[in-house]
Amino acid sequence: MKHLLKLLDWTSEDINEVLNLADQLKYEQKHGIAKKYLENKTLGMIFQKASTRTRVSFEVGMFQLGGKALFLSGNDMQIGRGEPVEDTARVLSRYLDGIMIRTFEQKEVEALAEYGSIPIINGLTDFCHPCQVLADLMTVRERKGRLDGLKMSFIGDGNNMMNSLIVGALKSGMSISVACPENYEPDSTVLDFAKEYGDKFKMFRNPKDAVVDSDVVITDVWASMGQEEEAQQRKEAFEGYQINDELMSLAKSDALVLHCLPAHRGEEITAEVFESHADEIFEEAENRLHAQKAVMVYLMR
Repeated sequence: MKHLLKLLDWTSEDINEVLNLADQLKYEQKHGIAKKYLENKTLGMIFQKASTRTRVSFEVGMFQLGGKALFLSGNDMQIGRGEPVEDTARVLSRYLDGIMIRTFEQKEVEALAEYGSIPIINGLTDFCHPCQVLADLMTVRERKGRLDGLKMSFIGDGNNMMNSLIVGALKSGMSISVACPENYEPDSTVLDFAKEYGDKFKMFRNPKDAVVDSDVVITDVWASMGQEEEAQQRKEAFEGYQINDELMSLAKSDALVLHCLPAHRGEEITAEVFESHADEIFEEAENRLHAQKAVMVYLMR
């Protein structure tokens, strides 16, 4: 049985197949072609972290595919009162056809897959954000016509987004350069993976070095959910890491700018750069719907 726990588990062929399926599903929706690929299927959505895009896109996506999505708040479930995740996995596997979970620890997602008997989709953990990165890759491919041979840059925290973008970009034939301050590097597991790709992966301290000749520049908030108490400390650490006109002048003239949202204008990105690239940023947000529908069809059909 296949899951989406992290992109490290997926092959390049898996990623490409899901991106092709996402393109097909987007085309069908835009042209009023309604195919109920997951008719009578039910997805349980466990949320231990709040969400806008993840909840709405999965719930709407499941509806459009002919199935049903159930919102399961961690605060309302026994898992939030100490029931072991392995017991939750075995119970829910008898009711549902798939589970999407948005939580803190990666080990919870892995445990659901180990003890359950239905596909598990990682909607976000502190380690990775595979659904968002599939939408990012979809957007780049739509806009540029390809992924292979392009250069991506990520400027900011070595968080779940940087971890997943490094893996997704390299497995898609892209090169990727990242810039982050000391003590804010990506996970060591991801760095070990990236070593296999030689010069296709580079890590810098200076954002200017990372952005040179980039086809796409990506950033994220400096303090993610659960890191609010570190906001001021992080603001100081990331001084000079803002995506602004000066930095973008070093990228290719037709470079894309992407942001997984929510965005803090004036911090990680200026309002001017955000608004000048708003079309592709909100296309990226829309593509969460299409990419996740593709993931669900790929795993649950």
